[in-house]
Amino acid sequence: MIIRKMFKFENAHIVRGCSTQKCRASLHGHSYRVELLFESNFLDNGHMVYDFGLMKQNMKALVESFDHAITLWSKDSQEYKDDMKKHSQRWVELPVSPSCEQFSRVIFVMIDKLLKLTSCVNGEKEVKLHSVIVHETQTGYAQAFYEDAYSKNMGLIELEDIVFSDEVRDGFGDVNLWERVKSGEAFVNPTTV
Repeated sequence: MIIRKMFKFENAHIVRGCSTQKCRASLHGHSYRVELLFESNFLDNGHMVYDFGLMKQNMKALVESFDHAITLWSKDSQEYKDDMKKHSQRWVELPVSPSCEQFSRVIFVMIDKLLKLTSCVNGEKEVKLHSVIVHETQTGYAQAFYEDAYSKNMGLIELEDIVFSDEVRDGFGDVNLWERVKSGEAFVNPTTV
């Protein structure tokens, strides 16, 4: 069975090297919708694959870390990155260009790692992240599966290379959330939310 939870965020970026002139040369933004799809052959004690309420904790914080932020590519010019960081308290720097396709891969890697570090306490079994869909516009989206998220052909995404500004980290329920994920610290789902 597959379940889906949707989140939203507003974000600005430049996608260098793309075909569309105004997208590769001008700062612009989108109202993103992100769908996290989970799968399992089992249901928990509440007869669910994974309680949607549990997703409103750390998963939501990670996805919404991009909200009202500018996303930067680490390979962009240092001058551009410094200027954007100077004028925006909320920024995220990625090891890949912030295209819709790469957003879906980055979010997959982040949520997949968090899910694998999380112990469930309500009878959940073999819950896996099936895919991540990122809607950049009303008519366009990208969907990343495991093979895409960890594809060398599309550019490796190392958690250590994803950098959140202090303002973004301060917005997490746990300001050390990202450091805990990167270090592989164990998480335990609450018994009630």
